[in-house]
Amino acid sequence: MQTDEPITVCHECDLILRGIRLRKGQVATCIRCGANLYKYRTGSLNKSLALLCAASIAFVIANFYPIVTIETQGQYRSASLYSAINTLWHEDMPIVSALVFVTTLLAPACEIFTMTFILAATTYQWHVPYSTHALRFVVSARPWSMVEVFMLGVLVSVVKLSHLAHIIPGIALWSYGALIILFASAMATLDIKELWDRLAPEK
Repeated sequence: MQTDEPITVCHECDLILRGIRLRKGQVATCIRCGANLYKYRTGSLNKSLALLCAASIAFVIANFYPIVTIETQGQYRSASLYSAINTLWHEDMPIVSALVFVTTLLAPACEIFTMTFILAATTYQWHVPYSTHALRFVVSARPWSMVEVFMLGVLVSVVKLSHLAHIIPGIALWSYGALIILFASAMATLDIKELWDRLAPEK
């Protein structure tokens, strides 16, 4: 059957298939290995855009407020992501400082804000040149985004320091937790095939 749907590739067996238009509740499967290729989703881009906007706000808050405040003998000291990067830099560990900056600040910022902009442009039909190139850049940069690893390290540090000092969770700590949940929900909700199909005319 002839169809105008773009070609898709099975992520399990690499079979090249001509896409089909789905109705509500339908799922496209590979004819060779039976893997799910994509399914019909209603309002996927709008839902993902809303979640990404919330994630962007959480990301900004997380980087402007302290992650934790440590109280020892009546003295309070706040720790933020920027202060950690700055401390590593001044402690003669520029490579570690640069890695923390890239993996916990630069790469997540590029991923979150670029995806938000692309979805907003697609949803509101703004003409943005090189949107497909920007989306490919986000996909390629995703392995460098390690906010979850950073949060795990913070939680381990908090547990280890809890018997030495009084640890007060900061706004940024809760914001990072919200950011991880919101971004994961946005990516789970996003119909990447629909997004690529809408960007296809720009190629």
